Amino acid sequence: MFSNLTFAFVLIGSFFTSLWTSNYSHLFKKYSVHGIDVSHHQRYINWERVGEHEAFKVKFCFMKATEGASHKDTQFKNYWKSSKDVNLVRGAYHFYSHSSSPVAQANHYISMVNLEAGDLAPVLDFETESSSISIYQTRKNLLKWLTIVENHYKIKPIIYTNSHIFEKYLEGHFKDYKFWIADYNVSDIEHKTNNKQVKLWQYTERGRVSGIGTNVDINAFIGEEHEFEKLRIPFPGSTDSTYAYGEILEVLE
Repeated sequence: MFSNLTFAFVLIGSFFTSLWTSNYSHLFKKYSVHGIDVSHHQRYINWERVGEHEAFKVKFCFMKATEGASHKDTQFKNYWKSSKDVNLVRGAYHFYSHSSSPVAQANHYISMVNLEAGDLAPVLDFETESSSISIYQTRKNLLKWLTIVENHYKIKPIIYTNSHIFEKYLEGHFKDYKFWIADYNVSDIEHKTNNKQVKLWQYTERGRVSGIGTNVDINAFIGEEHEFEKLRIPFPGSTDSTYAYGEILEVLE
């Protein structure tokens, strides 16, 4: 009985994975670099199987490290080490909170995340609004976080958000930064945004990847494979860098 049920679940899982793959096969062909982002919600991950995923090559993985001024993702340390062990390009993101000081949040992220050469630039995940803080003040607060983190890691952070927040808070501002946009309702993010700063597109939150038992976010890099390297912390001697000494924006007090 147990064996029959197990076999049935495997067949059902395989069916939905195949169905999902067929829905996004055109994106696998259009974009050469794909990756995932994870947090404690994905629970146990078999990283070796992630690296062997067949529908598309999983080249990179962003993982949640921190939130607010004190929260730590319970799986971050495990994911951080395990993803490196299978040679995935890894990155760490901070979930921004309006209820904590941006300075405290930046320092919290720095205390938790040790980035090395080859890792992806830090990510600020900004996807919620505040009814008590103005848009102008919110932009100033975001800039504080970005500047502190940029000064520490010597590379410009990436800003993650959704299309609504991007249009309301960010578009036309933060012109020196790259954006990672979540939008599941468009077939072509490049056509919708028409913005060269958008370099990553999270096109589904219901992806299926080998080694992960839950749905997972899937992302595409907007550009050629060699351009992807510009999102990574340079190796010694490399000329690829998104950080320019002496050009850090002044933190607004």
